[in-house]
Amino acid sequence: MDDTSVYGAIEAGGTKWVCAVVDSGDHLLDTETIPTTTPRQTLDAAIGFLRRHGPLAAVGVGTFGPVDLRPGSPAYGHITTTPKPGWAHTDVVSPLRAALGVPVGLDTDVNAAALGEWRRGAGAGLGTVAYMTVGTGIGMGAVVEGRPLHGFLHPEFGHIRIPRDPGDPFPGSCPYHGDCLEGLASGTAMRTRAGRPAQELDDPHAWELEAGYLALAVVNLAYALSPERVVIGGGVAKHPGLLERVRERVAELAAGYPDTPKLDEYVVPPALGDRSGVVGAAGLARDALRVPEENV
Repeated sequence: MDDTSVYGAIEAGGTKWVCAVVDSGDHLLDTETIPTTTPRQTLDAAIGFLRRHGPLAAVGVGTFGPVDLRPGSPAYGHITTTPKPGWAHTDVVSPLRAALGVPVGLDTDVNAAALGEWRRGAGAGLGTVAYMTVGTGIGMGAVVEGRPLHGFLHPEFGHIRIPRDPGDPFPGSCPYHGDCLEGLASGTAMRTRAGRPAQELDDPHAWELEAGYLALAVVNLAYALSPERVVIGGGVAKHPGLLERVRERVAELAAGYPDTPKLDEYVVPPALGDRSGVVGAAGLARDALRVPEENV
């Protein structure tokens, strides 16, 4: 692969798309943030940005989901049963591939962020890393030996069932499950429970409750997948002192079983900050060059 190659990278979120062009060293050459409106408007704006920076070797996309990632599936590249109005069953890959004439790699936005942190951030040098994002919703991605984790679909960790705190009467905000992890601990849940956005909350009880729910998630993740590091990003996770309290609660919940690594090295913020997703999407673009088009 030529060291002068330039890749397109898109972190396709439910609120905004962050589009970037990245060189072979994962340095951002240019970025543009596009509001997530209708599929056609959003895709057209992303295509316009990438066309201005051609020729590109490939494009990588980390998108909100659920998304069909099964090679050979008739719905490959489609966002599927998302509750986001107007986006269910949207084909993300084909319009980009047709307009730009290059391979397009695809995964979830959180798998892309996990890949970015594994490549260049808090997971560099490790075999396994998990990335949990806590924002409007909650998602989790994982990378095992350089490959994002897939199964019959992809991780939907935001919808795991966790016990509701006995002092929390809130029924949950998830339209599918009510009081799943996302329904209890996402930014949407915090806003609905308190009546104002998480970033405006100064109630210590609200943040203690949040730390407890996220600690339950980390313990479940550690016991189920045993990643070598858990990276927690997203807007809610930036609240001062939250990750420190999550670590304390993780230690309480784990109760010494089994012996664990130092929690300030195990539960960490993203080293790449807000760049995790686009760095990971650039990695997806590189991977797309190695995958025959007929397989996707």
